[in-house]
Amino acid sequence: MTTRQLSPSDRLLTQLDRALRTLAPGKVSHQRPSPASGLTEQPLTESERRHAAGLMRVNHAGEVCAQALYQGQALTAKLPKVRQSMEIAAQEEIDHLGWCQERIQSLGSHTSLLNPIWYGLSFGIGAGAGLISDRVSLGFVAATEEQVCSHLQSHLQELPAQDEKSRAVVSQMLNEEEEHAHSALSAGGLAFPRVVKGAMSLVSKAMTRSSYRI
Repeated sequence: MTTRQLSPSDRLLTQLDRALRTLAPGKVSHQRPSPASGLTEQPLTESERRHAAGLMRVNHAGEVCAQALYQGQALTAKLPKVRQSMEIAAQEEIDHLGWCQERIQSLGSHTSLLNPIWYGLSFGIGAGAGLISDRVSLGFVAATEEQVCSHLQSHLQELPAQDEKSRAVVSQMLNEEEEHAHSALSAGGLAFPRVVKGAMSLVSKAMTRSSYRI
């Protein structure tokens, strides 16, 4: 029995389905249980709860961007091996997406209303990088994951010490995002110069500040 190869139109429809699942509230079903499962919910003040929810909303928006980036790159990747690698990474990011969504809901808040904008922009960037070359595409993954790790590390410092559930989710995400960055470079990704990473950092800061509030 042979595996059916998807045509470009099939892949496009698949990406559309995944986009709708990513952006529709409550539609993300993760395969692995959340790291927060089994931990006791500790009492938070109202300001601590709002701050934790804002940080987790930023993390969720970052995962929406990562999902779109990987799907855009998978759509235009030239080598089947690279395309498969992108799709696997996107599947792993779905767990992060679901974990963040669950935590935000348990904190009594909502995901960012700007997520459709972040998804569209990230998908376009990912598809464009894939059209240039697989090496640039993988390099963009590594640079993006580096930005994500920086945010996650800062969030571990900012989250309330007693919010063990949020901290468990962020810690697990940080470990896996670091692995994704390393894997992308090991697969031949281009190491981006500091000036490019600096520009990416400015865009990332704009996203995080707006997603924290909206």
